Amino acid sequence: MAVDVQAFRAGMRHLTAHVCLITTRTAGGERHGLTATAVCSVSASPPMLLCCVNRSSSSHEAIRTSGILAVNVLAVEDKRLADRFASSKPGETRFEEGLWGQLETGAPVLESALAAFDCRLAHAVDVATHGILFGEIQAVRVRPNQVQQLLYAHGSYGGFTSLEAARGSDLMWIPTWDWEHGS
Repeated sequence: MAVDVQAFRAGMRHLTAHVCLITTRTAGGERHGLTATAVCSVSASPPMLLCCVNRSSSSHEAIRTSGILAVNVLAVEDKRLADRFASSKPGETRFEEGLWGQLETGAPVLESALAAFDCRLAHAVDVATHGILFGEIQAVRVRPNQVQQLLYAHGSYGGFTSLEAARGSDLMWIPTWDWEHGS
């Protein structure tokens, strides 16, 4: 039985995801990047993550060719960059905003990123429309955790509020389960 694509997409909108910019630099020095939400850890030893990138994206081919990538975890304040890197703007023009540096591999690292994972491409697997890219982490830079991360769910951006903070707020009511009394 085939799954309805619209139902699949509707279901996936319920999976809240962090927003990242995946970036690379080619041997010729040209930078490429895209906005992604399909990023997760694979292993702590060796440190490795994976990201899923549509194979029709020019950034996919640039990452495969260069063999390097950086995963930049965005803060709420970087929403404009998320939109910019999700747009149809070509390669290098996406980098005209933001402060950019590098760590070990030469892949572009966003200075305002909450975390930046600088990786060498360890393995790539093509599955349907996407490439699953495994990055072996060469360097990590972490920003102090005093800024909200940018999240994506239900077709829009947002931030994270802990249950503890929400309980103390007049903005939101969160039901709780009393495990001792079953209510």
